[in-house]
Amino acid sequence: MKISLQRVDDGFRMEATDEQGHVVYMDASPETGGRGNGVRPMHMLIMGLGGCTAIDVIMILKKQRQEIQDFRIEIDAEREKDKEPALWEKAHIRFLLKGQIEPGKAERAVELSMLKYCSVAETLRRSGTQISWEVLVNPA
Repeated sequence: MKISLQRVDDGFRMEATDEQGHVVYMDASPETGGRGNGVRPMHMLIMGLGGCTAIDVIMILKKQRQEIQDFRIEIDAEREKDKEPALWEKAHIRFLLKGQIEPGKAERAVELSMLKYCSVAETLRRSGTQISWEVLVNPA
């Protein structure tokens, strides 16, 4: 894999491009001198966790012939306090699924993703992040 990064303003805004030409903008927070015109790099890591597990779960549920009408993930994450660098201390992922989905199959798909398939989850876990999750099928 090859990624290129290019500074695009006189501050901290960066344009990251992958081998296929997909572009993502990153910036620092205004508190640290950025302008907030892009995703903060540490936030992108948590977004990657969501994307990684979403792909796994959807793939597993499709193989099980579950009909997904809507799929959403919400992640609450906290970084270490008063440390430099401040790593992710914990992340809680809420999977919200709608459709003709058996709750047991959804829970098993999430478990397989989080404990076996999702490389981002394992990367975070190895750095000490406590990852928890809950699965809600057809919530009111």
